[in-house]
Amino acid sequence: MFTLNNLRKHPKSTHRRKVVGRGLGSGKGTYSTRGGKGQTARTGHSKMPVGFEGGRQPIIRQLPKNRGFRSLSDKAVVVRLDKLAKAFPAGGTVNLLSLREKKLIASTIKKVKIVDGGKISVTLKVAVPASKTATAAILAAGGSVK
Repeated sequence: MFTLNNLRKHPKSTHRRKVVGRGLGSGKGTYSTRGGKGQTARTGHSKMPVGFEGGRQPIIRQLPKNRGFRSLSDKAVVVRLDKLAKAFPAGGTVNLLSLREKKLIASTIKKVKIVDGGKISVTLKVAVPASKTATAAILAAGGSVK
């Protein structure tokens, strides 16, 4: 029965340190596991700079710099007024959840903006951002924009 007081290490769990550079008879002499001649056989080879490619022009310097700016925030997905008029009944509420339910936007979308495009005749309660022209069209149809 195993208990804490009679646990032993497995005999093959530890290994003896490899001794190199101690003559031809040891089997690990001459090149001392460093292979042949050249740059890789020299001291300090393991401390090459990141991206060093043996003296040739590194790939990072061959490629052009990526200039410009990419924003981390998501852009708003655009939804046109004519799509809202087809999808929602009169007096319906337009918010992120209802747009997802009607499959007008994907479930991962977090920002939406209503823009002018087509005519709208149904009265809607819009609870997402809308452009000035879209807001005017919604208000003219008898709806409201928060």
